[in-house]
Amino acid sequence: MAADAPALTFIALFLPFLGAVLAPFLTRRLKHNAAWLLALAPFAAFLHFCGFLPEIAAGEAATGGYAWAPSFNLSFSWFLDGLSLTFALLITGIGTLIVVYSGGYMKGHPDQGRFLAFILLFMGAMLGLVVSDSFLMLFVYWELTSLTSFLLIGFDHEREAARRAALQALVVTGAGGLSLLAGLVFLWNITGVTQLSLLVHLDGGLRESPFYLAALLLVLGGTFTKSAQFPFHFWLPNAMEAPTPVSAYLHSATMVKAGVYLLMRLNPVMGATPAWEILLPFFGGITLISGTLLAVRQTDLKLMLAYTTMASLGLLVMLTGFGSAHAVEAAVLYLVAHSLFKGALFMVAGTVDHEAGTRDVTRLGGLRAAMPVTFGAALLAALSMGGLPLFFGFLAKEEIYAALWAANPRAVFFTILALIGNALMFAVAFAVALKPFLGAPVETPKHAHEGPPSLWLGPAVLAALGLLGALFSGIAHRYVSSPMASAVMDDAVTIDITTVPHLGMPLLLSAITVLLGALVYWRLGDARALMARMLENLGPGPDRGFDHFVSDLVRFSVAVTRFIQPGRLELYITVTFVLLALTLLVPPVVFGELPGMPAWPDGILVQEAAFFLIALIGIVAVLRARDRLTAIVSLGIQGFAVAVLFLLFGAPDLSFTQFMVETLSVVILALVMTRLRLSPADHRPAGQLFVDATIAAACGIGFTLLLLKSVEAPFDTLLTDFFNAYSKVVAHGANVVNVVIVDFRGTDTLGEIAVVMITGLAVLALIRVRAGRKGDVK
Repeated sequence: MAADAPALTFIALFLPFLGAVLAPFLTRRLKHNAAWLLALAPFAAFLHFCGFLPEIAAGEAATGGYAWAPSFNLSFSWFLDGLSLTFALLITGIGTLIVVYSGGYMKGHPDQGRFLAFILLFMGAMLGLVVSDSFLMLFVYWELTSLTSFLLIGFDHEREAARRAALQALVVTGAGGLSLLAGLVFLWNITGVTQLSLLVHLDGGLRESPFYLAALLLVLGGTFTKSAQFPFHFWLPNAMEAPTPVSAYLHSATMVKAGVYLLMRLNPVMGATPAWEILLPFFGGITLISGTLLAVRQTDLKLMLAYTTMASLGLLVMLTGFGSAHAVEAAVLYLVAHSLFKGALFMVAGTVDHEAGTRDVTRLGGLRAAMPVTFGAALLAALSMGGLPLFFGFLAKEEIYAALWAANPRAVFFTILALIGNALMFAVAFAVALKPFLGAPVETPKHAHEGPPSLWLGPAVLAALGLLGALFSGIAHRYVSSPMASAVMDDAVTIDITTVPHLGMPLLLSAITVLLGALVYWRLGDARALMARMLENLGPGPDRGFDHFVSDLVRFSVAVTRFIQPGRLELYITVTFVLLALTLLVPPVVFGELPGMPAWPDGILVQEAAFFLIALIGIVAVLRARDRLTAIVSLGIQGFAVAVLFLLFGAPDLSFTQFMVETLSVVILALVMTRLRLSPADHRPAGQLFVDATIAAACGIGFTLLLLKSVEAPFDTLLTDFFNAYSKVVAHGANVVNVVIVDFRGTDTLGEIAVVMITGLAVLALIRVRAGRKGDVK
C-alpha cells in the first residue's frame, strides 16, 4: 500500500459518519434520490479496503493509529488481516447496496433523512468494531452498535411493538457489552497487552492462567448476547419491527455477526481448551436447532428469515468452537455465503412487502410474472442457502460435513445437528423464494409490480455473487476465504474446495439434507402446525420471561427506593453519620492502627488555654440550649474560639476564613430557622437523644483518632516546598495560601463556590415555597 494508506484508512473509517451528517440535508433537497449520492460514502470505503486484498492475501497484516493515553497503554488504532478485511468488505459492500435499497424502500417517508443517517451511523460503528485493534476502541464501537441499532429498531417509535423491541435489544446487548468490558479487563490483566494484533500472536500464558475461565465466560457473555445465542436469542426476531433495510443489513453483515467475529478473533489465544470446545458447540448447536424449528413455525417472510439467521449464527459458533482447522474453514465459507444469500433474501422479502402490501407467505402467490427480476434474485439466493451445487452455499455445506464427520460419538452428534439444521433451512429458503412467486395469482392488498432498480439491484447483485463466488472459487479463496481462515487459526491455511463435491460421506450427507429439506418443504403446512402445537405445550419462552424480568426489576427498584429513601431527612443524616463513624473507627481497630496516647503539651500559654476553655463552654452551651436559636448562637461561640486559636498559632489567613464561615453560618442558619418557624425547642425523647449523642461522639472520636494517627507520621514537606518555590514564580502571588486556593486548585475552589451558591438558592427556594403556601392558606 502507499505511504498515505494509514491516513486514507482513517478517512475510510469515518466516511459513513460523514454520510450520516449529510443525510438529512441531502434528503431534504434530493428526496429519495439522495440515497444514490450517500451510497458513495460506503462505496468509496469499499474500494479503499479492496486495495488491501493483495497485501493480505500474501499473508501480511496492516496496522495504524495513534497513542491516545500512552501511560495506560491505550491507543486509537486499527488492524487489518484476513478476518477484519473480509468483514470490512462485507460491511461496506453490502452497506452500499443497503443505502441504495433504503432510498427506494423509504421513498416518500417524512423521516427518510433521519433513517439514512441512522443506518450510516450503524454502518460506521460496525466498521470501526471489526477493524479495531485496541481494546478501548473495540469496546466503544461495540457499544455504539448497540446504541445505533436501538435507534434503527425503534425507528417507528409511535408503535409500541417497535419501542419494546428496541428497548429489549438495547438491554440485552448492553448488558452483554458490560460483560465484554469485564472480560477485556481480565485479558488486559492476564496478558498485559491492550491490542488485538499483539494478543492473537501470544505464544501462551492465557490458557494456563487461573483466570482464563472467568475471562472466557465474560467474553462469551458479550458475544452470545450480541450474536443471539440461546438463551439470549429472543431479541433478534423482535428486531424485525425495524424497517426491512435494517433487517437486511443487521442479519447479513453487521451486528449479529459481531459476536461471531470476536470469537473468531480470539480463537488463536482462547480456543483449543476443553471449556471452549464444550461451551461453543453446545450453545451453538442448541441455537441452530431451536432457530430452524422456530423458523418453520412462522408465516411472516421476515420472521422466517430472522429465525434462520439465529440458526446460522448458532452453526457458526458451533463450527468456531468445534476444535479443528477444517471446522474453521467451514465457518469462514458459511459466514461469507450467509452474508450474500441472507442479505438478498431479506431485501426480496422487503420488496414483496413494499409492492404487494403483505409479507404473510400464506397470502402470497403467483408474483413471478409481476416481479420477474425479484423472483430471479430470490431463486438464486435460495439455491445458495439450500446448499445446492454451483453456489457458494454449496461449498460451505460440503466443507461443514467434511469438517464435522468422524467415527466418534461427539462428531456424529454434531453432524446430525448440522444435517437437521441445514435441511430445515433448505425448506425455509425455498418457502421464502418460491411460495410468494409460484402458483396461481393471489389477490394482495396492493397491486403487485416490479419495484424500481433501487429495490432489485441489491438482491440481484448479492445473489449473483453467490453464484460467481462458487464458479470462480479459486479467486474467492485466494483473496477472501484462505486469508480469513488463516487469521482465525493464526496459521497459514489454504482452502481449495470447488464446485466438485466431496466424494464419500459428505456427499451422502448433502443428498440426505436435500431430500429431508424437500420433504419438509412439501409438507410445510403440517410442519408449521406441529411446531405450533409443540410451542403451545412448552409454554411461554424467553421473550415472555424478559417481560417478567423487567417488570420484577421495576417492582424491586421501587421497593428498594422506598426503603432507602422514605422521605425523612433525619433518617438520611443518621445513616450518613453512622456510616461515617464506622468508616473512621472500624479499620483502625480491625487492622491495629490505633494511634498512641499523645504526651501532654508543655508550655501552654494562658491565652491559648482561655480560648480553649471558651470553645468548651460553647459546646456545653449548645447542648444545654433550650431553643434552636440559642443553640445556633452558642455553636458560633465555639467556632469563633477555634478561629482565635488559629490566629494564636500563626495562621491569620486560616483564622480569617474561619471567622467568615462562622459568621455566615450563624446568620444564614438563624435566618432560615426564623423564617421556617420550626419548633423552637428540641422535643426528641431521651432515647433518641442518647442514640444521636452516641453517633455524634463516635464521629468525633473517629476524627480525633484520624488526626492523631496523621500527625504521628513524619511531616512531608514536598508539597510545602513546591508551593513555596512556585507560588511567586508561576502564579505571581506572595500569599501562598491564597495562591493555592485561587490558582493551583482554582477549579476546586470554583466548585466549592458553586456548591455554596446552589445551596443558597435551594434555601431561598424553600423559604419562598413556605411563604407561598402560607399566602395560599390565608
